[in-house]
Amino acid sequence: MEADDIRVFLPSKDYESSKEFYTDLGFLGERVTDDLTIFENGNCTFFLQNFYKQQHAENLMLQLCVSNIDAAYLCAQSARHKQKVSSIEHEPWGKVFYLWGPSGELWHVTELARSQ
Repeated sequence: MEADDIRVFLPSKDYESSKEFYTDLGFLGERVTDDLTIFENGNCTFFLQNFYKQQHAENLMLQLCVSNIDAAYLCAQSARHKQKVSSIEHEPWGKVFYLWGPSGELWHVTELARSQ
C-alpha cells in the first residue's frame, strides 16, 4: 500500500466556535455537510465534525509543523476560543509550543531544526 495523504476527523464541543478557532489560525474552511467542514492550510487538511466525546477530544494530540514558530505563536495567542497556549520551548529537534483548542484537543506546534 502506498498512501497519498492522511486526514484526521477532529471533534468539536461547539462547532461554530471551533470553526472560528481554526479560521483564526489561518485555515480555510469549506462546508462538506451541515456537520462536517474540511479545513486546509498549505498541503495540510483535516475534517472538523459536529461531534463531541470528552474523553476522545481531551486525549487527541496532533503535531502541526510550521516554518516560523514565532509567527505561529503570535497567531495562536490571538486566536479566539483557545483554551491555553504554552510558551515556546527549545528542544534538541527544534522548537515547540502547545496549543489547546476549544474542545480540549492538544496541538504540538513545531518548527523542526534544519540540518546544517
